[in-house]
Amino acid sequence: MLVRLSIRDIVLIDRLDIDFSPGLSVLTGETGAGKSILLDSLSLAMGARGDASLVRHGAPQGQVTAVFDVPRNHPARAILADNALEDEGDIILRRVQTADGRTRVFVNDQPSSVGLMRDIGRALVEIHGQHDERALVDASAHRELLDSFGGHVGEVRACAAAWRQWRDAEQELARHRARVEAAAREADYLRAAVAELSKLDPQPGEETDLAEMRASMMRVEKIAAEIKDAQDLLSGSGSPLPQLAGLLRRLQRKAPEAPNLLDDIVKALDEALISLDAAQSGIDAALRATEYDPQRLEKAEERLFALRAAARKHNVQVDDLAQLRDAMVADLTDLDAGEQKLQALESQAQATRAAYDSTASHLSELRRSAAAALAKAVMAELPALRLERATFMVEIASEPENRAEEGIDQVEFWVRTNPGTRPGPMIKVASGGELSRFLLALKVALADRGSAPTLVFDEIDSGVGGAVSDAIGQRLARLSHRVQVLAVTHAPQVAARAETHFLISKSGQERVSTNVVEIDRPSRQEEIARMLAGETITDEARAAAARLLGETAAVS
Repeated sequence: MLVRLSIRDIVLIDRLDIDFSPGLSVLTGETGAGKSILLDSLSLAMGARGDASLVRHGAPQGQVTAVFDVPRNHPARAILADNALEDEGDIILRRVQTADGRTRVFVNDQPSSVGLMRDIGRALVEIHGQHDERALVDASAHRELLDSFGGHVGEVRACAAAWRQWRDAEQELARHRARVEAAAREADYLRAAVAELSKLDPQPGEETDLAEMRASMMRVEKIAAEIKDAQDLLSGSGSPLPQLAGLLRRLQRKAPEAPNLLDDIVKALDEALISLDAAQSGIDAALRATEYDPQRLEKAEERLFALRAAARKHNVQVDDLAQLRDAMVADLTDLDAGEQKLQALESQAQATRAAYDSTASHLSELRRSAAAALAKAVMAELPALRLERATFMVEIASEPENRAEEGIDQVEFWVRTNPGTRPGPMIKVASGGELSRFLLALKVALADRGSAPTLVFDEIDSGVGGAVSDAIGQRLARLSHRVQVLAVTHAPQVAARAETHFLISKSGQERVSTNVVEIDRPSRQEEIARMLAGETITDEARAAAARLLGETAAVS
């Protein structure tokens, strides 16, 4: 329920803090005192459209804060959770409206959006008035209200689950049918491509391995050519080694003839021949190590070029060729086994549709039964509200082929205000005064089912007489046993039934300000006497006010 409303610099309101209680609270005051400003302020905190004209003249900005105490399982808290907003205690909605037209929104002191504030506000407060087209007169909400009244919310959820199963089955059927049709159009291409790729048999990572092998073999080939040249030089027909060896032998034979003259030369030649011999052996070993099969290189190149050509042809990476082949095989499998799978999916779709149709038909029957009970309950309230010649009805249009998550029914509340006239949607047929009374009767019938925890009624007693006003007061009091009710009223019969009475007044000369105070029993009697008598309050009016207060207290 609404526990506190704080207003700063909104139109005629300078600074105002109101604490609300459970039950029925009324707000009264002379015409022009600012009752509409109070409701506009509350609406602003509920996400209504902001406007710079709402800011009090001379102030840079206005602000409205509404604080609500609701149970942990209330739908408004689910909205907070869905939007990752903190939710530890009261729900606090704060709206800041600047004089330059900008607006800021805070939910539990966290920056938010007007749309989210509006969603939360709708879950917390309903505002009903003669010209209010948002609440019970909104046809889009009538089906949900009927389901709440009938107590078959579980069946609604079951219908929604059946609808989702049918929808999923239809979507799977459509997807598979599209795949089979696409595969059929490309069957020849697919078979040829699968044959080609299966013969090629690409392996993951094969391109990288082949490229590295090819590069390595090409490097080895280049080095081997250089080593072969070295071998030819040292071991071929033009090798200097035999000549050097012969020279060394001749010098060795002559060395004794010239002591010490050729010793160093012989030694150097001997060491050179040993080194060249070692180099020759090393070259032979290196050449053997670089031996490779040219056909192997050729095959590696052919394989690499074939893989890359296939990748270009199918416009994929080489490493994706295997996956492409598998996908094509799956498409061919779907094509080959398509009819069988299609039949199975069609059977599944038909079964889920039949299950949905059965669930929706049962729900439709429940709704028609609940519609009759709701119409009867509303009709029982109408005579006391001077609508004894009127008829309330719940129109249900069922379209079995128009399957939806909520069922096959379109629900709308209709009325006929006089016998012999044409019935129609409540918002179009009923006049302002009639509409407010229809709404009250409907709200009483719905009680706390499908209702926000706080109901606001704005002058729904306008233009009706004492007996009807008293009937309205009784019904507001009955409603307040289940939900919090706030009523702006000019009817003393309604005001007398309140548990809490707020008086709205204006003060000041050059700078007028609207004030709201909770009044006690003596002040209530005086205010109700004013509502009965007008400007001049007589003793008779005071006595009548006392009787009204006494009678309503006795009834309570």
